[in-house]
Amino acid sequence: MSQVTVTEFAQTLKVPVERLMNQLSEAGITVSGANDLISEDAKLELLTHLRRSHGKKDPAASSPRKITLKRKSQSELRLAAGQGRSRTVNVEVRRKRTYTRRDVLEEQARQQQAELDATRKAEQEVHEAAERAERERQESLEAERKRKSEAIEAEDRERLATEKRRQEEADEEARRRTEEERRTAEDAAREAKEREREAKVQKELDQRKGKRKGAAPDHTLHVADGAAGRRRKKRTRRRAVNVSVDSTHGFERPTAPVVREVDIPATITVAELSQRMALKSTEVIKTLMGMGMMVTINQPIDQDTAILIVEEMGHTAKARKETGLEDELLIGADESAAAGEALPRPAVVTVMGHVDHGKTSLLDYVRRTRVAAGEAGGITQHIGAYHVETAKGALTFLDTPGHAAFTAMRARGAQVTDIVILVVAADDGVMPQTIEAIQHARAADVPIVVAVNKIDRPNADTDRVKKGLVQQSVIPDDWGGDTLFVSVSAHTGEGIEALLEAVALQAELLDLKAPAEGQASGVVLEASLERGRGAVATVLVNRGRLKVGDMLLAGQEYGRLRAMVD
Repeated sequence: MSQVTVTEFAQTLKVPVERLMNQLSEAGITVSGANDLISEDAKLELLTHLRRSHGKKDPAASSPRKITLKRKSQSELRLAAGQGRSRTVNVEVRRKRTYTRRDVLEEQARQQQAELDATRKAEQEVHEAAERAERERQESLEAERKRKSEAIEAEDRERLATEKRRQEEADEEARRRTEEERRTAEDAAREAKEREREAKVQKELDQRKGKRKGAAPDHTLHVADGAAGRRRKKRTRRRAVNVSVDSTHGFERPTAPVVREVDIPATITVAELSQRMALKSTEVIKTLMGMGMMVTINQPIDQDTAILIVEEMGHTAKARKETGLEDELLIGADESAAAGEALPRPAVVTVMGHVDHGKTSLLDYVRRTRVAAGEAGGITQHIGAYHVETAKGALTFLDTPGHAAFTAMRARGAQVTDIVILVVAADDGVMPQTIEAIQHARAADVPIVVAVNKIDRPNADTDRVKKGLVQQSVIPDDWGGDTLFVSVSAHTGEGIEALLEAVALQAELLDLKAPAEGQASGVVLEASLERGRGAVATVLVNRGRLKVGDMLLAGQEYGRLRAMVD
């Protein structure tokens, strides 16, 4: 047993009970009587005290690490011997128990902990060595990449230097050729002046001859001297009459200059400009050199310079606008619209307001869809266009983003709209993008219908919204103004019908009409490139009819319509 009484422990040690109790008390072990139990720890503590009391200063060094206690007990066992007799047998039970000192156990624990720490330290050193090797490897790789990058840069610099030398040589060759062309042009100009002077002299001679003969001078068509202008003499022979006909034609080129109307785009090359004026390139280059410009035959020049060259050479220049084709299309669309019958059209309604005030959620309730749940972060990032059939008629809704980064999108949405629904959260009030939306609507000169959203919130305050909008000169109709205010909830649907009635009232006052046939025109809201579909654009057609196969022109971009999705 792990615990024995004081009496049993005294019998085992063969000492009196009173002495054992005194020793226990000196060792600091409290016992109240001979029948109290003593634990194994108390026995070990008593043994340590006894050794210290016997003059051993370092019991840990001199005392054994383990103590073995032997205990012997005797008892009698009565056995049956037969025939009603029994015999008694003495039984001796010997027990042996070994106790290990606590400081020994602590020493063993410290040794195990030291071994564990040494193992961990070795593992950490191995790990640090591996990290150091990996770091050195990365540094060597980085140095190798840097060396290769420097080598590539050196090659690029050498290639650029070679290309620069080649370009300089090419420029020098071009200058030499230009100088030769200039000289050729000067020689040609001198020859042309000589021919012109000779032609004038010949013309004066012809006019003088005509005056002598009484004939009027001809300024348009001239007959070559010594040809058909002189009367041919008939040679009479006895056998045959031969008429000699000279092979030279009897016409000269007109001396009056031909004035052409030259169409000049934004930029034009020297060769193309010479071709449009029906002149040699050398003459145009010579004129440009006279103006202080050293150009080649394939070098482009700007529109103003080309106009000066054309006027210098006696022709009429006509500047072509960059939007000339688009202007022609717009004129054609206007003529087509004037010829067609104007029919009532749905109003274009733009939903604007601050971010997270419920614009898309409000439109979702009208459309009975869930668009807001599929947008990134619940924030609209593009202009959404939807054609909605409501109880008040057909409407075209534009959903604009409310984030501050999409100012240009909101401005573009306000420019193409007829009515603006300004959404303001009743629990948030007037915010910066709300003021910006008001400014866009005023710049586009379109009416505003204010939708005070989120009235189902506990902290909703419509009066605060009205006061904030009054500071922006948006006066509610119930306060004597001309702006319709409708309290709605995109979550419960409260006030949606009243909002649609207000929009329908504004649309009825505007009396919107547009031709349904003829050439189509409209506004591109958004455009993008999609894989497998090509160029995709969201287009709002405000008049005419757009069909598959029609040509589209938007600014400098154009193309044929391949498919339409409503």
